[in-house]
Amino acid sequence: MTALRVMLAIAQRGSTTAAAESINLSQSAVSKQLLKLESQLGGQVFARLPSGMVPTRLGRIYIEQARIAIKAMDDAAFQARQLQPDPNTLRLKLLPIFGDRWLLPRVQEFNQKNPSIDIQYTTFSTQNPGDQPDGFFRFGPGPFPDEDALYLFGRDVWLVCAPSYLARQGNPQTLEQLARCNIFEHPGTPLHWSDLVRWHGQPELRAQNIARFDYYTLVLRAAISGQGLALVPPQLVEAEFAAGQLVNPGGIGYASDIGYWFTMPLDRKPSPALRLFRGWLQGISQTDGDGGR
Repeated sequence: MTALRVMLAIAQRGSTTAAAESINLSQSAVSKQLLKLESQLGGQVFARLPSGMVPTRLGRIYIEQARIAIKAMDDAAFQARQLQPDPNTLRLKLLPIFGDRWLLPRVQEFNQKNPSIDIQYTTFSTQNPGDQPDGFFRFGPGPFPDEDALYLFGRDVWLVCAPSYLARQGNPQTLEQLARCNIFEHPGTPLHWSDLVRWHGQPELRAQNIARFDYYTLVLRAAISGQGLALVPPQLVEAEFAAGQLVNPGGIGYASDIGYWFTMPLDRKPSPALRLFRGWLQGISQTDGDGGR
């Protein structure tokens, strides 16, 4: 590898002296590495000209392949380093609505208690092992294959709306009455009117008007602004309930089999920071998780 790096440095700089400076070796060491490489290859890699060292035909062939080989080895080394947990850095994959409405209002407590831990958030991940987060916030039924999963909340789902909307509709309190109201849903989030009425044993009860939004934040915003009703885990709208901006008419809701989770890959040893963060999550989820109305 050293000889290949020497060859690439000479090709870029045009002399052994300039190459030595760029890769932190002596000029003598660079020359020895080059001679050793040329001996192994059975020919000159560079033509020594007054204007500088120019790759020969043999040299051009090996230089092109050396660039590919060194880049591949550098990428592999980077990915291997990334697999080793940094004791003071956490990379977490975050669901935007979950982060905005539940995690970020609480995580300041963790940050204050653990100022040396740097938490970095992302909303996507790739198949590249070096780019994988340390932990994942997920929304689904669980459990998750090959992951240690901690359930947080979400299985308790409420039907909510603004008090002003409820008053305009004549204060409906039963499923039959609420079916005549506007219902807001997100097609990609499985919290739907059909799930609610099925759980209550009335699968044939259809809502008269269901509007769907591509973003779940818009579903919540439409309900908060007094335009209709939405199904939501109450932990995502705690501030609105506390401020009286949302109510749960008739105490109606249902038990879903889907919730929010924090997961860690089983094929990687968690860092002390990750274990500490998981323990903190477990503590606040027991306090703030699913509970009674």
